[in-house]
Amino acid sequence: MNMQKFQAVRGMNDVLPEQSATWARLETFLKQGMQQYGYQEIRTPILESTDLFVRSIGEVTDIVEKEMYTFVDSLNGESLTLRPEATAACVRLAIQHHLLYNGPQRLWYMGPMFRHERPQKGRYRQFHQCGAEALGFSGPDVDAEMIVMTARLWERLGLTDVRLELNSIGDQAARQRHRQRLLAYLQVHQEQLDDDSRRRLHTNPLRILDSKNPQMAALVEDAPRLLDDLDDNSLQHFDALQTLLKKAGLSFHINHRLVRGLDYYNATVFEWTTTLLGAQSTICGGGRYDTLIEQLGGKPTPACGFAMGMERLLALMEASQQHTADLTGPDVYVIHQGEQAAIEAFVQADVLRQNGLNVVLHCGGGAFKQQFKRADACRAAWALIVGEEELSQQRVTLKPLRGQGPQSTVTMQQALALIRQEQHSPQFFGNLEDTHVRS
Repeated sequence: MNMQKFQAVRGMNDVLPEQSATWARLETFLKQGMQQYGYQEIRTPILESTDLFVRSIGEVTDIVEKEMYTFVDSLNGESLTLRPEATAACVRLAIQHHLLYNGPQRLWYMGPMFRHERPQKGRYRQFHQCGAEALGFSGPDVDAEMIVMTARLWERLGLTDVRLELNSIGDQAARQRHRQRLLAYLQVHQEQLDDDSRRRLHTNPLRILDSKNPQMAALVEDAPRLLDDLDDNSLQHFDALQTLLKKAGLSFHINHRLVRGLDYYNATVFEWTTTLLGAQSTICGGGRYDTLIEQLGGKPTPACGFAMGMERLLALMEASQQHTADLTGPDVYVIHQGEQAAIEAFVQADVLRQNGLNVVLHCGGGAFKQQFKRADACRAAWALIVGEEELSQQRVTLKPLRGQGPQSTVTMQQALALIRQEQHSPQFFGNLEDTHVRS
C-alpha cells in the first residue's frame, strides 16, 4: 500500500533553514527602519469579516471579484476571508480600540497575506507584506516621510535598480470629472478593450488605467490625464510633496497611468518598481486614503500608508547580489567523547551560552572525525573539545574552523577570551569578571 506523500498547497511555500537567515536579515532591517521613524508595531488576525474588504478594497476589483479566500463559518454562518491586504485590518483595529482618541498614530505590521492568483515567480497565494500606516495626518510631509523611509531602506539593503513612480488621483470630485472624460475616450476606442476592461467600462473605468495588458498600453498612455482634472488643493498638495522629495535628494517619475488597484486611494499614490523581476516589477506601493476610516465607521480622519512585498524584495536582493546574509552558523560546536566528558560538555555548552555565544552541542555520540564533520557542515566558527585528557586537566581544547590559527588546550576563561578577541566585539559579552565560567 502506497502512503500518500503530502506537499505544500500550490502557491504557498515553505522557508527552509538556509533561506531563513536571509528572511531574518530582511525582517531585522524592516523593523529597525520602522522604529527609526517612530512607527509602532501592531498585529492583526489573519481572518477578518469579508465585508471589511468588500467595503474598503472595492467590489469591482480583481481582489474582491476573483482572488479572496472566502468561506462561511459553520458555527455562526458569518462570511470570513483570509486577509488579502492589511490596510483595512489596521483601520478596523484603530477604530475598534479607539487608538485615534490619543491623537495621530504611526503604525506598522508584518505578516502573511492570501490571494487566489496563478502562482508565478514573485507572485504567490500566500505572500508576506510589511507596511506602515500613518493615521490622522493630512499634510504632504507624511506622504514624503513614508516615501523617504522606503528609499532609505533600499539604500541599506544595497538595492540600486529601483525607480519611484508618483501620481495624484485627487479627490472624489476630481475623479468624477475625469471619469466622464475617460469614459468618452474609452467608448470611442471600445473595440481595443480586453474583456476585463469592457466589463469595467461603466462600473469603474479608472481601473482600466491600471491594466497590465501590454496590448492596451498605447491606448492607456493616450488616455486623458487625471492630473488635468485636479482641484487647486490637490495640486498644491502634490507640488509640496514633490518639493520635499527633491529636498531629500530623491528622483522620481510622474506616471499618469498610476492609479493603484484599490478603491480606497485618493490624492497621492506611489510605487517603487524595478526592471530586474520581469512582470512582477512593483516591490512597494501606497498612497493616501483620507476617506477610508470614515467609510469603515470611524470619524473623518486623513491617512496614508504603503506595503512592500517581502518575497519580491528577497528576489530583488538576490538579483542585485545583495542576498548574502550572515550564514556563518553558530559560534561554537562542542565535541566530546566518553560518558563523563558528555556530562561536562553539556555543562560547558550552557556556560558558553550564558556568556552570549551561539552554541551547538553534539548529540548522538560518534567518533571525533564524524563530530568534526558535523561541526564543519553547520559552519561553526570554533570547535570546543572535551575528552578524557581535557577532563583530567580541567581544560578544554579550542580549534578554529574558519580562521587561521593553531589548536590549543586552555581553561574556559582563556577559551572565551580567544573567541572574543577573534570576534572583535568584547562589549557584546560584558565583563569577563562578571560572568560565570568554569576554570
